[in-house]
Amino acid sequence: MVQVVEPRHAVSLSDYESIADLSGTVRSLRQEAESRLAGFGGRRVVMVNSTAQGGGVAEMLPPLLSIMRELGIDAHWLVIETQDHDFFRLTKTLHNLIHGAGDPNLAPTDRDVYDRVSAENAAAMEEHLRPGDVLVIHDPQPMGAGALLRQKMDIAAIWRCHIGLDKETPETRAAWDFLDPYLRPYDHAVFTAPEYIPSSLAGRSTIIHPAIDPLSHKNRHLQVHDIVGILANAALIKPWGPVLTPSFAEPAKRLQADGSWAPATEPEDFGLLFRPIVTQVSRWDRLKGFLPLMQGFISLKRDLEARTDLEEHHRRALQLVRLVLAGPDPASVDDDPEGKEVLAELCAAYMGLPPHLQADIAMISLPMSSKKNNALIVNALQCCSDVVAQNSIQEGFGLTVTEPMWKRAALMGSSAVGIRQQIRPDLDGVLVRHPEVPHEIAEALDALLADEAKREVLGRSARQRVHDNFLVFTQVKSWLELLTNTIADRWPKG
Repeated sequence: MVQVVEPRHAVSLSDYESIADLSGTVRSLRQEAESRLAGFGGRRVVMVNSTAQGGGVAEMLPPLLSIMRELGIDAHWLVIETQDHDFFRLTKTLHNLIHGAGDPNLAPTDRDVYDRVSAENAAAMEEHLRPGDVLVIHDPQPMGAGALLRQKMDIAAIWRCHIGLDKETPETRAAWDFLDPYLRPYDHAVFTAPEYIPSSLAGRSTIIHPAIDPLSHKNRHLQVHDIVGILANAALIKPWGPVLTPSFAEPAKRLQADGSWAPATEPEDFGLLFRPIVTQVSRWDRLKGFLPLMQGFISLKRDLEARTDLEEHHRRALQLVRLVLAGPDPASVDDDPEGKEVLAELCAAYMGLPPHLQADIAMISLPMSSKKNNALIVNALQCCSDVVAQNSIQEGFGLTVTEPMWKRAALMGSSAVGIRQQIRPDLDGVLVRHPEVPHEIAEALDALLADEAKREVLGRSARQRVHDNFLVFTQVKSWLELLTNTIADRWPKG
């Protein structure tokens, strides 16, 4: 079965155009679309991924497809579905292998699982396609189904890969060898970085950076009272007075010392509004580097008492700083079976800490029942953080980097390819060369917490970088060019 998803997006191009620093960009996009619309010849674009919520692809598609529709393109969204848990465990393994992690020895039965579910999804997708469509498949989960449909129907097919590694390893070779038969039928592929393109796709691949929507709930500007209200509604702070908006139906939950989960104000208010805060928001994934980030923060705290080189303001910042590690309720993310395992590992590490260090670290599970509330919580957490970290071991791109850059946050990122495409070292943020080494993480955090003026300069530069390169308008323009070129190649005019 497949799910037809309506890409709901309440913001129009006119809304963007009414904002001073976006108006020129939107006008340029309108002109580009007008010049290319004839090249579509009325053909539809159908995008397919593996989940309607949780993760960057599910967040990017609503504004991308809605803007395409407003520009005159008939765009649609399908989500594949299966009850076969082995399929999503396999595709998670492939995801990790493409990132260079995991056991490259895939089981002989893995291809049977992939082929069976791909055939089921292809049959379900076929009911929603018609000749002349351009099918855009996101990531490995629906790749096999798209390949079958490209061979069977008079359609064009593009595969969009959001992940990758900048070197070849036994793990990456295992993944690409497995996927190669399904890649061959595709007309074109799209990657986030040239380093990610495998040799089998050389010469028929394009680079398109992911992007954020500046007026989404996750990225829109929040006034101070908005931030306070959201944090109070999510039970992340104890309000000091009446709050205009009602509490969220499902609060954020914080890991307690006994291993249970409770509203994040328990056992006490964590201090998000008045303490220095370091935050990382990501999926619960080993490749996101949560554990070494926690270990680096612990190293920073443990070394504090022995240090004699600190000015009073710097020492006070290190004494008060706290770490927030936040991610979605893993039960809500259908295509990521490792989430619960990774969260359990992090919980065990947290519970092994002495009470004074537990008090300085908040493990937060974010509710996913309301996409809007979840996005607002992430926005508010990033806005009230002095440093936003993304300590990924590997990262395809990392919208969790782009988002705080847009908010003028000071960034500490790793040197993973997707992150260093965004953060220019010491211009837009600080990069840790070895994200698995706690001592390096501690040094980077220490340098940022010591220099408020530097954090402000980095934040201003980061916002401008996103404005120029990583907003949804740039992404739409790149897709318009690729789609019209693919159509012209697939159905050349006599």
